[in-house]
Amino acid sequence: MSYLSQFQVFLLLSIIKIAVVLVITLTAVAYTVLLERKVIGRIQNRWGPSRTGPFGLLQPLADGIKLFLKEDLMPLAVERPLFILAPMIALTCALVSIAVVPFGALTTYKGVDLFEVANVNIGLLVILGVTSIGVYGIALSGWSSNNKYSLLGSLRASAQVISYELALGLSLVGVVLRAQSLNLRTIVNSQSAHGALSWNILGGCQIVGFFIYLMAAYAETNRAPFDLPEAETELVAGYHTEYSSMKFAMFFMAEYANMITVSCVATLLFFGGASSPLGHLLPANFGGAILTAIFPILWFIAKILAFLFLYIWVRATLPRFRYDQLMGFGWKFLLPLAMLNIIATSFVLAYRS
Repeated sequence: MSYLSQFQVFLLLSIIKIAVVLVITLTAVAYTVLLERKVIGRIQNRWGPSRTGPFGLLQPLADGIKLFLKEDLMPLAVERPLFILAPMIALTCALVSIAVVPFGALTTYKGVDLFEVANVNIGLLVILGVTSIGVYGIALSGWSSNNKYSLLGSLRASAQVISYELALGLSLVGVVLRAQSLNLRTIVNSQSAHGALSWNILGGCQIVGFFIYLMAAYAETNRAPFDLPEAETELVAGYHTEYSSMKFAMFFMAEYANMITVSCVATLLFFGGASSPLGHLLPANFGGAILTAIFPILWFIAKILAFLFLYIWVRATLPRFRYDQLMGFGWKFLLPLAMLNIIATSFVLAYRS
């Protein structure tokens, strides 16, 4: 009976964690869109959304209602099952990867980690594997639309994602070598001893790896200046041209959920995750148990917001690359640089040992 009650507690806490993380992530996706529109508006010397609710804070709700109520148009010649399945694949893969992200300090209740949905030993591989499956949603959407321009957009996006996955994966090898683990919480703990000086980007000498990861992440999420699914010469939106209503919204949500995932991974692997930049200068019980649990979450959120702001800043600043420039940059520059970073990191770790 005691074993059964323990299992019930584990199951109940797991369901609650999944529900909370899902609600927070979807809310964050909606307000990341608002943040982007407001920040780009200010950069371009205009207001951005400001009339729907105070300071435009209800604009995401209005957009969601509009997309939900719009007519769901579907061309007659599409491959209907795959046409419907494609946005589901894209959004599901974007949301599932959040499950292995530790967004707070290790806090357990009856043996259950409260601030991570699933603590797995290969959490980094889970994120890379799940997000790579999302390319099927892109490829299937363009092919099933029975539209040549949608197919061209999906081919460009698929080739772009697959190509930059190599550089992105190799850019993280130095971090894995330093932590000697693929467990995300272990990687965070390896950076928490001396605050910001222990972070991989500084103490771990992974600034080159971070640069490669950042460039590859822009391409992986199809964001400016690497948003090549869209092309001015075609005057279409790329692989999701034929989609409308909630199907289009699912692609839209997947893009911003991937932005949040990329920001989470960058925070965990290069900037100490939920650890404080002050390290252990403050006592462990500073402010009581509740504040001790809350402070790491606030640090984590602040780092993610900084990365999202960088995403938006780059979009508002840089023009779109040509496709040959994009692929050449990935294959001829980022990939060799990632290999050199692995070799240099291996030599440094071998020398220190």
